[in-house]
Amino acid sequence: MPKVEITVPEHLEMQIAQMVDQGEFATREEAIEDLLSAGLKAYKTSGPQMDEEPTLEDDGMMGHDDEYVF
Repeated sequence: MPKVEITVPEHLEMQIAQMVDQGEFATREEAIEDLLSAGLKAYKTSGPQMDEEPTLEDDGMMGHDDEYVF
């Protein structure tokens, strides 16, 4: 796996350390990898991810962005 070096504000490092201390993540590396992955998914700007199929939520229930049928 490639290595990346980043510099983050102290408050972010403290939040990551707290999540590791509370057992939400086993290591800082795991926390950063998982949080970065979640952030990238949330930042998605266009179309489905290459490894994901479009879902009903992506195109509306009937294939229209602005129309939902219940």
